[in-house]
Amino acid sequence: MTVCCALMACKKISVDFSYSPTEPRAGEAVAFTNLSSSGEDWSWSFGDGSVSTLRSPSHTYKKPGTYKVVLKVDNKNRLTATKELTVYDTVPTFVASDSVFYIYEDYTFTANVYNPYNYEVTYEWIVNEEIVGTESTMTCYFTLPEDSAQVQLNLTINGVLFEIVKRFYIEDVDTRSVYFRTDEADYRQRIFGERAEEAMEDETAALLLDLEQDTMQTYNGYDFKLSELDMVFPGIEGFKIANRKIYFRLNGLWVANIDGANIVAIDESSCSAMTIDPEDSRIYWANENGVWYMPFIGSDNNKFITVPTLLNELNNVTKIAVDL
Repeated sequence: MTVCCALMACKKISVDFSYSPTEPRAGEAVAFTNLSSSGEDWSWSFGDGSVSTLRSPSHTYKKPGTYKVVLKVDNKNRLTATKELTVYDTVPTFVASDSVFYIYEDYTFTANVYNPYNYEVTYEWIVNEEIVGTESTMTCYFTLPEDSAQVQLNLTINGVLFEIVKRFYIEDVDTRSVYFRTDEADYRQRIFGERAEEAMEDETAALLLDLEQDTMQTYNGYDFKLSELDMVFPGIEGFKIANRKIYFRLNGLWVANIDGANIVAIDESSCSAMTIDPEDSRIYWANENGVWYMPFIGSDNNKFITVPTLLNELNNVTKIAVDL
């Protein structure tokens, strides 16, 4: 018994801690890890007037500087560890919503500003030398593939100007596209892309749009002609056949079984152009409000479980075509 008591008396409690990140900045949370060998009560002093009784707390410093951090275990002065921690000044910056960038897709850039005292802040976003925004966030897209597209944020905090410049590699998109012809120009929109772009010099666009028509189609070895379908759908203006159903323009956009039964309206607005994309199972059509799309796989009674989605706001669309 005497030997055991002596061994316990000689065993020392070690007190230590670490913190991460090792070079924190003002406004950044610092995680403290208690490395003490034992103990039941902990008292932290972070050197800026803040304290904690958690075993392993976190703390955020508002100002840069050097702070003395003290950890006391079981409220005993002899069980104390002290370290100096340097907090660095916070440099304003901005972050992008993605790390890979493609042309004609939207990306959001957000200013990252630590402002605990609510100083007046102004923002000026410049993309390739053009001012595009004056708020804390900015959304833009790039129209050309570039090795070095420049995004600049001129940020003024309490009268102090910070100029933050970053460069981004903008990639092209090798993908199928939907093409549109209007009274003014031809356009393309990459499949699942976010907007239409002019395609004046795109030979594929011109070729597909020149060939596009919805007045005749060969389906299951039979040539369907608009004049023949007019007997079943009087006044029909154009049609496409897919999935054993016929999608047709007759003022609005409609779907029916291949035998003409079970007619259901998809869009009763005046439809000026339409096409089918069998690869992605989509139907595209245009009305006075823009170009729309929807999966064309419906139920047996031609009811759809999805609703039309606006693809773009192009007006006066006369033809729509999809990559072969």
